[in-house]
Amino acid sequence: MRAAFIVLFFIIMSQAAAAQDFVYKPRNPAFGGDAYNYSWLLSSAESQNKIKDPDTQNAYERDPLADFQSDLNRQILYNLSRKLVSDQFGEGALEPGTYDVGSYHIEVAESAEGLNVSILDAASGTQTSVIVPQN
Repeated sequence: MRAAFIVLFFIIMSQAAAAQDFVYKPRNPAFGGDAYNYSWLLSSAESQNKIKDPDTQNAYERDPLADFQSDLNRQILYNLSRKLVSDQFGEGALEPGTYDVGSYHIEVAESAEGLNVSILDAASGTQTSVIVPQN
């Protein structure tokens, strides 16, 4: 009777001891997790971040003089390029000479190949040369 009870106990326990497979699913979308977890993970990481970037605080504060200089340089280069294009296709002539405008030193000279325009940015030291063929 005792042996029958032990066999019956193991039969009942084997039915209750059924197991399932363990499956790991990552949460981070970068590692195969659900893409909908991205915003939750990002907001969670940003809320825990105690270190602030000092450059982001000053990113919205702009220097008006630096903006003026940048705008002036942009307009000079725009007018010069417009003049070069109009000279190439008619509508005016670019005169040889040396021009100092802002931080730019511009030399226009005639050569055998055409009109040579050399632009030197004195602030950064970069130089650009353009040859405009003559008709």
